[in-house]
Amino acid sequence: MSKTLGDVFETHALAFLQRQRMRLVARNVTCRGGEIDLVMLDEHGALVFVEVRARKSRHYANAAASVDAKKRARLVLAAQSFLATWRGALPACRFDVVAFDAGRIHWLPDAFRADEA
Repeated sequence: MSKTLGDVFETHALAFLQRQRMRLVARNVTCRGGEIDLVMLDEHGALVFVEVRARKSRHYANAAASVDAKKRARLVLAAQSFLATWRGALPACRFDVVAFDAGRIHWLPDAFRADEA
């Protein structure tokens, strides 16, 4: 998927999550070896690292299934790098996946744990 198309899906995911009462903290956080599409604060103050995935069709596998162990490890690495710069007490954290399959959005809160990556 092209960067431009990825940005479109990230923007749709951001709007969806904001409707769920989440606030944007950062977008496209990168570190050596990893990237996080969106970093949000949920309504309870938890920091949420969001991976956005998209598939044009369901012919192969759904978009959420493409977040494999290697991708999860890279997300955890990027989250750790982000948290190293956090000022103040660390909030609770979780990893969510927002997946688009053939135009349908699926939100998987707490999709995986850092110790499972």
